Amino acid sequence: MGRAIQSLSPCLPNDQLQTIRLTQSSHPFDALTPDTVIDAIEAEGFYCDGRIYPLNSYENRVYQVGIEDGQPIIAKFYRPERWSQEQLQEEHDFCLELAAEDFPVVAPLLNDQGESLRQQHGFNVALYPRRGGQAPELDFGDNLEIMGRFLGRLHNVGYLKPFEYRPAITVEDFAISSSRFLLEQQFIPIELRPAYESLIDDLIPRLQEAFAAVSFETLRLHGDCHPANILWRDDAPHFVDFDDARNGPAVQDIWMLLSGDQPQQQRQLEQVLRGYRQFCPFAGAELKLIEPLRTLRIINYSAWLARRWEDPAFPHNFTWFNSVRYWSDHVLSLREQQAALQESPLKMPDFF
Repeated sequence: MGRAIQSLSPCLPNDQLQTIRLTQSSHPFDALTPDTVIDAIEAEGFYCDGRIYPLNSYENRVYQVGIEDGQPIIAKFYRPERWSQEQLQEEHDFCLELAAEDFPVVAPLLNDQGESLRQQHGFNVALYPRRGGQAPELDFGDNLEIMGRFLGRLHNVGYLKPFEYRPAITVEDFAISSSRFLLEQQFIPIELRPAYESLIDDLIPRLQEAFAAVSFETLRLHGDCHPANILWRDDAPHFVDFDDARNGPAVQDIWMLLSGDQPQQQRQLEQVLRGYRQFCPFAGAELKLIEPLRTLRIINYSAWLARRWEDPAFPHNFTWFNSVRYWSDHVLSLREQQAALQESPLKMPDFF
């Protein structure tokens, strides 16, 4: 190839640029040199102009790549050994199925053989069109109702069939396995370990009981539907990053749009469901799962950071993690969830 690389990113500090340039290291992503990235893109028939800009992504590596005489494209290099090829393909197929229904999703590009998932330099790779936008202002106007309408449309497609290879959201995966990892790998400071173990021993049976008590139909979900994964443009949301798509209850994609105290969340829920139920039914019993799902996310998030701590990008970008202060705050969050699980859940709006 032999062409000079014009720029990696003027926004990244030198130590992170050095990490990207390493060709031999203990972490697989260190093999993603600029030449490796360009080779992977040009193998798909694009001619790069040498501009590569790493984007904010930690689980995977994502780059905006300049294309000669064309719009830049987004290249996503998946973290090795996280998802199987079958699981990645299900993510892509779900997005393409949504796009076929004129749903505003940023779906992967297909090559001449109709394939969305490629294998290059030992990585699973997907290419996406570049799309602009900003995080939605959920407290502005009727944006929550608009979000509800689009989530209803998304879930209508999600209900058509379940994921075959991708797992479901479960207490075993998100709480039991996560807490076990943190304890076995000794991430919890010794002085906080008794408090953490006591909380986990209390929370897990509560979570299991909560899920057993609610009958719900599972569907294919976005799975991580918070505002950072939504691009707002043209007065509508555009959904990105289905990397955490799983089977689960519909309320999983709803509760992360809610914030504040319970009265505030109740008002926000009414706005979301006003739009949602124009396109998709919603079972009110699932509202009892909001705090259990929030608890699962809190436990799993800490384990996610711990599992990725050997990736150089994580200590660099999450400098506050794995300190006594962090774990003290984490224990406090679990105590708050212990209390929240005993409170009355949000209610279905009266106008339904």
